[in-house]
Amino acid sequence: MNFGLTGEVLMVTGGGSGIGRQTALMAAEQGAHVAVCDVNAAGADRVCEDILKTGGRARAFAFDVTDIDATENAVDEIEAVFGPISGLVAAAGISRPSLAEAMPIETWSNVIAVNLTGVFLSCQAVGRRMIPRGAGSIVAIASANALGGHPGRAHYCASKYGVVGLVKTLAIEWGRHGVRVNATAPGAVETPMLRNGLPAAFIDQVMMDRTPMKRLATATDQALACLFLLSKAASFVNGILLPVDGGATGGYLTHRNGADYSSNALAAAGAYDP
Repeated sequence: MNFGLTGEVLMVTGGGSGIGRQTALMAAEQGAHVAVCDVNAAGADRVCEDILKTGGRARAFAFDVTDIDATENAVDEIEAVFGPISGLVAAAGISRPSLAEAMPIETWSNVIAVNLTGVFLSCQAVGRRMIPRGAGSIVAIASANALGGHPGRAHYCASKYGVVGLVKTLAIEWGRHGVRVNATAPGAVETPMLRNGLPAAFIDQVMMDRTPMKRLATATDQALACLFLLSKAASFVNGILLPVDGGATGGYLTHRNGADYSSNALAAAGAYDP
């Protein structure tokens, strides 16, 4: 697939791991010049090394997306190195599960700061430079948790709902300036973090069971959606939340990957899969 990103300057926050990492790698394969941004300098450096080994162009920038001055300085430096930023993928995010009634305010504040304020500051810094140029595309990583609640994650869900409201508002404000702003809503993504953070039984018996496509997403699935939204193929797509979840949020009470029709009549008629 050719997304027409050759020579484009792409900034990826959270680029040192997960969806951000894969998006950076694939954008570089497409010929984009990639600024790999992460608070984890070593992680960002490793991604850049992988890109440079394949002949791509990338540079690591280590900063905290919740720091307005650091974010502004990083954007200035990126444009000094690569030229005007044409695309942003705001993928930096954290999750710190906690029961709502016992959640320390510090835990709440940290998740909101990274997942929502950090996205806003990244969009603001890049957007104020895109607007005078009359062009640009921004993709924020929200979550399927922006479409419903998730026990133990009141702060995470609130932050991702906030990202959707932010994206839709920026799309309205900036669309007339030629700047598109969209979001993706990843479902469960097959990563070591997922496997280490959730019980295996929950992944296999709930997440997998309720996903019609009968598998978890890969980071590549998510990166492809980001590259599409950045590309000219999405030139009139603005202000959307694109679920990339294998159909998991397409309905409710899903069981057996959609093969359980919850009907005695259909079962008697042999409609169920074996």
